[in-house]
Amino acid sequence: MFLIIYFVLLGFPLLLTQTDNGITLALTPEVILRFIIVTIPMGLVAVGTGLWTWLALRFRVDNDDLVVETGILRKNARRIPLSRIQAIDVVRPLVTRVFALSEVRVELAGGEQSEIALRYLGRQSAQQLRAELLARAAGLPGQTPEAPERHLWRVPFGSLLGSLVVRLPVLGTVLLFLASLIFLVMYAEGGILAITIPVLLGLIRAVIAPLVMYANFTVAMSPDGIRLRYGLLETRMQTLPPGRVQAVSIVEPLIWRSLGWARVDVTVAGYAGERQALSSTLLPVAPRHVALHLVSQVFPGTQVDAVTLVPASSKTVSMEHAEGAGTDDVVFVARHGWPCRRTDVIAHARAQSVRLTVNPFQRLLGLATVHVDAPPGPVQVAAADRELGEARAIVESTARRALAARRAGGGDPTHWAR
Repeated sequence: MFLIIYFVLLGFPLLLTQTDNGITLALTPEVILRFIIVTIPMGLVAVGTGLWTWLALRFRVDNDDLVVETGILRKNARRIPLSRIQAIDVVRPLVTRVFALSEVRVELAGGEQSEIALRYLGRQSAQQLRAELLARAAGLPGQTPEAPERHLWRVPFGSLLGSLVVRLPVLGTVLLFLASLIFLVMYAEGGILAITIPVLLGLIRAVIAPLVMYANFTVAMSPDGIRLRYGLLETRMQTLPPGRVQAVSIVEPLIWRSLGWARVDVTVAGYAGERQALSSTLLPVAPRHVALHLVSQVFPGTQVDAVTLVPASSKTVSMEHAEGAGTDDVVFVARHGWPCRRTDVIAHARAQSVRLTVNPFQRLLGLATVHVDAPPGPVQVAAADRELGEARAIVESTARRALAARRAGGGDPTHWAR
C-alpha cells in the first residue's frame, strides 16, 4: 500500500517532463535515473517497515489461549481465549500470492480493536494454523484433522456481473453516464467532466469493485462452520464457526425478484467498522431457494417461507413499507422494504434484547415498533407499525421464546464440539 501511494503521489509525477507542448511522459535516461534515485530509498523504507512489523510479531497456542507478543524494543503480550473467536479468515493479497504467502486474520468479540493479523505465513502453514485454532476453539485437540466440507453453492461469474448491473441505482447511473458522455462529444463542453468523472467512479465502485471482490464465490458447510472462498486479486477463505452468525437478511431488489435472485447479508459478532462492511455478505447472489436453504443451514430447524407473517397495521407510517412479521419456535422474521424487499431473520437464541419503541407519528396513531436486537451490524430486525397492544404481546412472547431457546441450547456457543 505504501508503494502504491508513493507511485501515485510522487513516483508517476517524476516520470513527467515539462515541454513546450505541455507536460508529457518522456522516458529519457535522465528521467529514468531521477525516478530510480527516488524510488530505491522508498522501496527500502517499505521493505524495512514490513520486515520490522514481521519481526515484531510472535504468537503461540497455549492450551485454550492464543498468546500474541508484539514489539522488539518494548514487548507486549496478549492472551486471548480461543472461545472468543468469531471468525477466522485466510487472506492472500495479490502481492503476497506472488511469494506463496498468506495472512491469518482472527476476529474476536470486542469491536474495532478485536482483529489479530498473523502475517506472513506459508500457504500450508496458514491452513494448518486455521485448522488448529478452529479445533481448539471447538474444544477438540489441536492435532484434529481439518473437517471435511460439503459444497453448497458456487456463484457463476455471469450471474454475479448481471446482478450488479441490473439494479435500479446502477441502471440510472449508467443512463446518466451515457447522457453526459453524449453531451460531452456533441458540444465539446469540458465542464461536463465534473459530472462524467464522478459518475464513472461511482460505477466502478458499484460494479467493478464488488465484481473483483466476490469473483469465484463459493459456499461450503463443514462441522467447523460455514466456509466462504472468494476474490479475484485478493483471495479470502473465511470460516464462521457454528453459532457465530447472529442475524441474516434475504435481500431481493425489484428486478432481481423477477429473475428469482436473492442476496444473503449477515451480522457476525466481532466484525466492526470497515471489516464489517467487507464481511457482511454470506452470499452475493443466488436463486432464492438456494438463499433460503443457506439460511436453514445457519439456523437449523427453520424454514423462513413456512413462518406465517402477520401484516402490519393499515395505518402504517414507516418509510420502509413494513410488510409483516412472524415467529416460530426457532426464529423471528420481519419483512419490509420497497422496491428492495428485505426479509430479516434472527434466531431466538441469538436475541440480546427485545424492546418496544414509539415515535411521535406512531403515538398519534396508536402504533409501535418491536426491535429484536442483535449485535451491531448490517442486519437489525424490527417489526414496524404494529398496533400497540399487539406490539406488547409480541415483546412478551419473543422474550419468553428467547429465554427458552437459550436454556435449551446452553446459551453459549463456545466449545461447541463438546
